[in-house]
Amino acid sequence: MFYNYVELNDGTQIAYSNFLEDGTVQIGIERSTEDGFDSARCLSPVFSWSEVDGFSQDEVDKLQRFLRNNLPLIWRLAGEVSREYA
Repeated sequence: MFYNYVELNDGTQIAYSNFLEDGTVQIGIERSTEDGFDSARCLSPVFSWSEVDGFSQDEVDKLQRFLRNNLPLIWRLAGEVSREYA
């Protein structure tokens, strides 16, 4: 399950999962387009990207910088929902 974290100025939505069994948190990213959605997944804390569709490498790099700066808060929130639904 994903929980909303933030919507960026360009409409990009960022959401996070609870802690997974291996101690990571999955981050989902989506942006609405005329034809549907651009999307990507990032596994933290290793910043392993997958399912990147519609985002340029420059955009992924900017998103990664944003996620690195916000990771402490995302992890704290993921920990709270992990305890809440455990």
